[in-house]
Amino acid sequence: MGVVGKAWLLHHTHPSSWSVICGLMLFGLGLISLFTGHVASHLEWYSHRFGHHRSLYSSLDGNDRAPIDIWKSHYSKYYYGCKERGRDYAPAVREHKSNGYLLIATSGGLNQQRTGITDAVVVARILNATLIVPELDHHSFWKDDSDFANIFDINWFITYLARDVTIIKRVPNKIMRSMEKPPYTMRVPRKSDPEYYLDQVLPILLRRRVLQLTKFDYRLANDLDDELQKLRCRVNYHALRFTKPIRELGQRLVMRMRKMENRFIAIHLRFEPDMLAFSGCYFGGGDKERRELGEIRKRWTTLPDLSPDGERKRGKCPLTPHEVGLMLRALGFTNDTYLYVASGEIYGGNETMQPLKDLFPNIYTKEMLAEEELKPFLSFSSRLAAIDYIVCDESNVFVTNNNGNMARILAGRRRYMGHKRTIRPNAKKLSALFMARHEMEWDTFAKKVKECQREFMGEPGEIKPGRLEFHEYPSTCLCEKPFIDEVSEDGYRPPKLAAPKNLTMKVEDYEMNGDHEESAVLPKPGRRRIQHMMKDE
Repeated sequence: MGVVGKAWLLHHTHPSSWSVICGLMLFGLGLISLFTGHVASHLEWYSHRFGHHRSLYSSLDGNDRAPIDIWKSHYSKYYYGCKERGRDYAPAVREHKSNGYLLIATSGGLNQQRTGITDAVVVARILNATLIVPELDHHSFWKDDSDFANIFDINWFITYLARDVTIIKRVPNKIMRSMEKPPYTMRVPRKSDPEYYLDQVLPILLRRRVLQLTKFDYRLANDLDDELQKLRCRVNYHALRFTKPIRELGQRLVMRMRKMENRFIAIHLRFEPDMLAFSGCYFGGGDKERRELGEIRKRWTTLPDLSPDGERKRGKCPLTPHEVGLMLRALGFTNDTYLYVASGEIYGGNETMQPLKDLFPNIYTKEMLAEEELKPFLSFSSRLAAIDYIVCDESNVFVTNNNGNMARILAGRRRYMGHKRTIRPNAKKLSALFMARHEMEWDTFAKKVKECQREFMGEPGEIKPGRLEFHEYPSTCLCEKPFIDEVSEDGYRPPKLAAPKNLTMKVEDYEMNGDHEESAVLPKPGRRRIQHMMKDE
């Protein structure tokens, strides 16, 4: 064919023909990649060239987007944490008019107890009860004898929630002396809804006047009335403030990290012996590992026998420190990135940590940053955990390594505080990828890691409300800022959240003088029934 003929063909070929040709080319590349395992790493490049780029870097609402910023979500500026009381929200019932005194005994470590304290306040409001400052667990695996006032600012807690629930430090002596029997003690089922508390708990409280609920962790339903969900947020993100010594030391560690490098990653490795034993997984340590973790596992008499391979395929095993490092490098973090590791005793010690240190030499822990200042806290695991909590919360990027209590609590808090970057390893998909990483080039491995981590990077809208525990995804308390339907100057359009739109409220300073709540009626669950059953005083 002559030059003129070729020019005519190019001029008269319908645009759709080129789409077909491009599609055939991509299809051919896909077939080749099945055999080579390498061409696939360039497939996104070709797709981008032909205008069909739909990879990890596609926008959450379906629009094209630029490469992801691994340090910060482009969409975080469109959302903020909101916890304002509604116009019809009733004031707290005063002590002398309440239905009785509610004692709460929490369970577990610091963050598990935090969920119990948060829900205890909500239950006290449902029951119209006076809440006694909750007792912390002194008998858990961590054996910490710290009381509430040793970890949390007790006066702030009581005062901040004064409009929601009446809270006092102890049952008045005259009430205790007037009781014919000791306080009634009961344990409610996990995730009980408000109706259970009204049907089963309230009658006992009215009859006995003082009631204690034990092992109080996750004893309240996940899905509640919006006003009660926002109360959860006020408790968890505002009222539960650490004591001044804990706050000051935590902030000093944050400042020391930022003095070395302005932005840093905090990793909750959760690679302690008890965690690994409880998981039932195997991490490559041979008979020695099986024997040691097997002995620890005997502490839990009710744990079933698990298949280590099966648990790993299901994504139930925490990543090793080496695997965490590989994931971060594949996502794009360079080896000069500063890491803060929040963890207790790492199983295998330096030998286990060395591969992570090889990938990221700038690794620090609270012990390295504050050796002398940390000594008063060393005997108290919950206070040490509180210090780690502060540094992880203030980090630019937080990486969780399991779905434990600290991981969930911090993931929820970071969403509430502006969707700060929070990376959750997609362990189910990553486990197979790590096993095959020696069979592919690094670029291919990195591409596949990014694909695995899509929707696991802490972006707004990546999780539907109700899919996770409310403490991990407080959707009711995530509000959109005004004018979100307009495309921003940088070309990004924010994703839609199925959450309340509080467009008239300003982002408040997280202090009490920012509140503008008004009083009215009780929250929906059992409103009329509580009023009907209320004792006349």
